[in-house]
Amino acid sequence: MALPALATLDELAAWMQQDRDELPEGAALVLDTASAIVRNEARQRFTRGTTTVALAPRDQVVTLPRRPVVAVELVRAGGRELRADEYRLWRDELWLAGSYGSAVVTYSHGYVTVPADVRAIVLTLAGRVLTNPSDLRQESVGAVNVTYAAETIGASLAQIERDALARYRPRAAVVQLGRGRPW
Repeated sequence: MALPALATLDELAAWMQQDRDELPEGAALVLDTASAIVRNEARQRFTRGTTTVALAPRDQVVTLPRRPVVAVELVRAGGRELRADEYRLWRDELWLAGSYGSAVVTYSHGYVTVPADVRAIVLTLAGRVLTNPSDLRQESVGAVNVTYAAETIGASLAQIERDALARYRPRAAVVQLGRGRPW
């Protein structure tokens, strides 16, 4: 299933200070591609969805990879479905009341609306591609000479955009000693 773009054509037109009908024919494809690049960099979908994952608990805790976690729908461990009182959700961590070698978790995750900074990165990337579709470094027409910055060449993210998306990446598992249970 293809995921929807993280911004709309109307938002792209407003971002580029154009009317929607002034956008090039391939603008929807550019938005889809920019959204895929941003999702890949952040390792997040951003839109609401449901995922089933098999994870190995560490000290009876599993970190769910897709964020933000909205709700846990099903937990299977030890060959059976766990009751709601046998686990607790704390942010993106699922705390299990017992010790299990693995757990299969079905949960819903994602944002109601795409975060503004993520949408801005998608729109900026799409705008760069649409403004300079031939990946020109420099262009001269008569007395007019335009030089594009290196960041405007290609459908790639600038380092500052990668840094902004880093906060959305799934966290690595961290072992914390002396950590108490949330119940």
